[in-house]
Amino acid sequence: MTTDANAARSFGPAADLYDAVRPTYPAEALRWQAGDAPRDIVDLGAGTGLLTRGLIAQGHRVTAVEPDDRMRAKLTAASPGLAAAHAGAAEALPLPDASADIVTAGQAFHWFDRERALPEIRRVLRPDGLLAPIWNVRDDDTPWVGALTEAIGSSQGERDALAATEPGYFGSGFGEPEHRVFRHDMPLDRAGLRRLVQSRSYYLTADDAQRARILAVVDEVADTHPDLRGKDAFAMPYKTYAFKVRPA
Repeated sequence: MTTDANAARSFGPAADLYDAVRPTYPAEALRWQAGDAPRDIVDLGAGTGLLTRGLIAQGHRVTAVEPDDRMRAKLTAASPGLAAAHAGAAEALPLPDASADIVTAGQAFHWFDRERALPEIRRVLRPDGLLAPIWNVRDDDTPWVGALTEAIGSSQGERDALAATEPGYFGSGFGEPEHRVFRHDMPLDRAGLRRLVQSRSYYLTADDAQRARILAVVDEVADTHPDLRGKDAFAMPYKTYAFKVRPA
């Protein structure tokens, strides 16, 4: 399996925007994945630390691994209590064997080359360890959100969150996953909706004309959908897909 490296590395120039507008993760989802007792957690593709900080807040010892220098700099500055932050990728982890109770990946697992990354994750997990990826997915059952998705399309992460519920996604080195779906909302206004879309890889990798077309269809949904028309503020509803996967 291969991934689009340009898309995966597109977030660095937008690190501040990404950190400001992307949703965090429900505390109950993290508690379901990691439990209440402090654990040694490695957060892969940690970005600016949106998941990292949620785990630290629950008392865990978190080591972040993030390949992009600008994302990692934002993470380090914004994440007091972080155990360590390493430059590195899931396919070649700069970590010793059996050093983690849990390996997480927030909105990042779909960027990994699974054939190379899963053996590395298995290597750094302790014998009773746990792989715990998590994705926030727009709730398309909400009519205006469904209209937005129809207009701009789904992301790879949104597609993989659903694919991960299917048998075999995590390969032969891991068992079949447990998963739960948690719901939460993020307050937005029209400008915030535009900024949220501007933080997505398909926008960041587009040329100026494509970016203008993307924002035009976002504005059209905001202007014309009956659930949003005339509103100054609203909420983006999310389904958070949380997984627990144990080595086979």
